Amino acid sequence: MAAKRAVPNDKDLNDLFHDTLKDIYFAEKQILKALPKMAKAAQSADLSAAFKKHHGETEGQVDRLEQVFKLIDKPAKAKTCDAIMGILDEGKEIMDEYKGTEALDAGLLAAAQAVEHYEMSRYGTLKAWAIQLGMNEAVKLLDETLQQERKTDKDLTALAEGAVNSEALAA
Repeated sequence: MAAKRAVPNDKDLNDLFHDTLKDIYFAEKQILKALPKMAKAAQSADLSAAFKKHHGETEGQVDRLEQVFKLIDKPAKAKTCDAIMGILDEGKEIMDEYKGTEALDAGLLAAAQAVEHYEMSRYGTLKAWAIQLGMNEAVKLLDETLQQERKTDKDLTALAEGAVNSEALAA
């Protein structure tokens, strides 16, 4: 095993876990702001309902993240996440550029799935690190959210394949 290099401000997996936790906490707070706008913009009642449902789930996800912060004895604090801001900006752009068109809902679905995939990546990583760090309670909380995000992604795919994409094409 290679010797660990001494560097100023030496950080470890615990620090990386905490930084990533702050990142996804910021992301979830931004998503909470975006979902009502997306629900309002959606033309499909089913898509609007899906966004509203996920808003309620996201509130629970924020609560679970706050529990994880408590488990690691750190304050629940957000760290600006440029990645989620970019994804959400793309969603706003779609709402503006495609407002009133048949393609709007397909674009909203694509934007929502980009968010879901980002979240699944973050929660999967955090769960893996929590396992390595022996944080069993955090593993359970993170896995609960990861499973919820996977289900939301699957539900959005079903909506897209069921009607939304074909309605956009038919226009």
